[in-house]
Amino acid sequence: MRKNRAKLASAGLSVVVAASLVAGCSSGSREAGQGAAPQQGDAKKDSKPLTIKMFAGLYNDVPDMNNAYWSEWQKRTNSKLDVEWVPDGDLNTKLDLLLASGDLPEVLASPTSTRPTLLNAIKNGAFWDLTPFLGDFSQYPNLKNNMAKDAYKYLSMDGKIYAVPRSRSRIDPGVKIRKDWLDKLNIPVPTTLDEYAAALKKIVNGDPDGNGKADTLGLIGHGVIVSDGDDSFAAGFGALDPTYNSEGGMIETRLTPQYADMVAWFRGLYQDGVLPKEFAVMKKTQAEEVFKTGRAASYVRSIWWDDEWEKSIAKTQPNPKILNLQLKGPKGDAVALSTGVSGGYFISKKVPEEKVKQLLKYFEYTASEEMTDFAYYGLEGTHYKLVDGQKVLTDQGVKEVNTTSKGAGVLAYAKWGKVESASGTKAFNDAKKKEVEKFDEIGKVNPFAYTTSVTWNNTWPKYDNEWKTMVTKAIVGQISMDEYKAYVDKLNNLPEMKTAFKEFAASYKSFSGK
Repeated sequence: MRKNRAKLASAGLSVVVAASLVAGCSSGSREAGQGAAPQQGDAKKDSKPLTIKMFAGLYNDVPDMNNAYWSEWQKRTNSKLDVEWVPDGDLNTKLDLLLASGDLPEVLASPTSTRPTLLNAIKNGAFWDLTPFLGDFSQYPNLKNNMAKDAYKYLSMDGKIYAVPRSRSRIDPGVKIRKDWLDKLNIPVPTTLDEYAAALKKIVNGDPDGNGKADTLGLIGHGVIVSDGDDSFAAGFGALDPTYNSEGGMIETRLTPQYADMVAWFRGLYQDGVLPKEFAVMKKTQAEEVFKTGRAASYVRSIWWDDEWEKSIAKTQPNPKILNLQLKGPKGDAVALSTGVSGGYFISKKVPEEKVKQLLKYFEYTASEEMTDFAYYGLEGTHYKLVDGQKVLTDQGVKEVNTTSKGAGVLAYAKWGKVESASGTKAFNDAKKKEVEKFDEIGKVNPFAYTTSVTWNNTWPKYDNEWKTMVTKAIVGQISMDEYKAYVDKLNNLPEMKTAFKEFAASYKSFSGK
């Protein structure tokens, strides 16, 4: 369902659209908690749409806010959206600039709740404390019942709630491999990280696409090592397990001994030609293009892409098959989970108190199962058709219903939200869910996705680029692993790092009670 991936613009684009009155909605059936019958606040009483100025991420082509999807969204929610859509690649930079300027929109849709600039803005009073508004949630049953476990803990600071969730599935990234290439080269499906590395080496050297050239890439990604896949592999090495120093401080994932073990493993992949030479400079859009055009064997991204990418690869290669692997590492399963909360919607303190209440009513309605179903599938007959009981997107649905179209509302938590493809058949999606059904049980969440440290936020930017360089040097063999580990030890013994680790430990204990 994530088709027509962005030829992303290089700057945020603001689109203003009017909307009409609220209309009745058909009930959805996504997996979520049970909320009250959805209704957009006092929408049936108020004929005037609620205007909302919002900053949000752009993950596909720039949406036409007059199209059938967005017109219906605004009609159902009785809203008039003025959204600055900011391309994914520019999002963090633009977010930092926006927060520094203090010139905030009414609603900031942030994909993270732990970015240092955001935390500083919260501390400086840039956003409303929503705790007194939400109260016991008796007026917001959807925001209470339809969220992931601990949703509001991820959006709190000092016991106060500063945002409502951007709900996303806990089951999200998968370590993908070309199953058809395994079969073609008579390679068994790998079940361990070492078997996986050996399989990729055979694929890279086996000319699986049959073009007579040694041009097949192994494991691709973007950013440091493989970015989206780092946590998945780190889980297999135990790097997502809380790790403490001799002083009781909790060491940040990237500076743990287990992470260094993972770097050494990637060093082996690089030596074997499995990790391509351009691994450290590849961009997300480049990696995606390489994989969906059949030039790479493995990539770690959200599972819901599989149907679309198989169809893309099939344009040039017969019968491609993508499999998400369940791999055993030396200290765990190589499966990373998301928190179920991908950042949140923060309301600027410049917004009048009465409008805060109106915005919360809007978000309460977007957290209903009905609006969540609409966000995933759109309108029947326009965006999807029922095929064997499965909602399958039409061409118009593929164009209009995508990742970006989920960016203006909370949505109810959906277990299979990042697994099911709305462009896939029921049989395809049933098989895909069976493929990853154990992920929610065996996977791990990176604790630093929700723990915070002011000292870390002030200290790490001084070393981040240097650390990335050292990781790259270790992987490509420019320095030894002993030199890399000595560098990490040096960082870990800095007084400010030790203070940061103690703050992380306190934050983790506050969150988990451990």
